Amino acid sequence: MIETTIRRAEAADADRLTDLIQASSAYHGEYAPMIDGYRVTPDYIAGHEVFLALDPATDQLLGFYGLIREPAELDLMFVADEAQGRGTGRELIAHMLEQARAAGIASVLVVSHPDAERFYLRVGAERVGTFPAHGRITWDRPELRFTVR
Repeated sequence: MIETTIRRAEAADADRLTDLIQASSAYHGEYAPMIDGYRVTPDYIAGHEVFLALDPATDQLLGFYGLIREPAELDLMFVADEAQGRGTGRELIAHMLEQARAAGIASVLVVSHPDAERFYLRVGAERVGTFPAHGRITWDRPELRFTVR
């Protein structure tokens, strides 16, 4: 497990978060249309609960998530390729659930990247449906839900 510090994102973090998304190998090939041209903006950070995980020794961005409160949804969740498999994603999910619990949220929806479904199931989500293909996203996506306890 990598030592991490989790903190609230600030407007100045927007470019770093965008760079992490665009570098994600999970969105190369057929999944590239999902993030083509996508940017995390200062307005997004101001309007949602966005938290990032950093290596405290180097300030390297290891991952982040964006939680929308109403209706409750894990909108963005990315872990840097080099940090995957080291517990960063699990830490971010635990943190997100703590934030949801503190806000009185009973459950959090996730419309997942198809390859990330197994991760979400391992950290406590349950499959509740399928989000159908639409627009430039030409494949169905798993719909999952975390029950906040």
